[in-house]
Amino acid sequence: MCFICDRIKMIKDGNNPYFVKELETGYVVVGDNQHFKGYSLFLCKEHKTELFQLDHSVKMRFLEEMSIVAEAVANAFGAEKMNYELLGNGDTHLHWHLFPRVSGDIENYGNNGKGPVWWYPMEKMYSDDNRPSDVELDIMKSKLLEELEKLVGLVNYE
Repeated sequence: MCFICDRIKMIKDGNNPYFVKELETGYVVVGDNQHFKGYSLFLCKEHKTELFQLDHSVKMRFLEEMSIVAEAVANAFGAEKMNYELLGNGDTHLHWHLFPRVSGDIENYGNNGKGPVWWYPMEKMYSDDNRPSDVELDIMKSKLLEELEKLVGLVNYE
């Protein structure tokens, strides 16, 4: 089983502390590490490695829902700009990384802190120092869920 499938199993078993909301095509979770405050992921329900492997209607819904999640993340965490990643070289299960960006969030790493997330050293981005406390995590999840609830109700998939 892959890492993302393991995380989805934790959601289904009710013991993934980062889980925020289930949507039709995926699961919204807050990232384990929070250098970029509000960093979240959207995990595809289907274990596929490429977007083109999804049935067309599922793919379109997955992309639509990812956009909704990104908007909710931006609203919840005051993003000036959103960064999106769907790479899959490490964990091949389809999943979006959604980074809310604000000025100076990568300190002195190029272009006045306005560079891409990969300019920031990985060892700092994924440091245990960036893990939210239980209280911080609950606050983040509540903010994101509130924004998701506002947006999901507005979507007409027909």
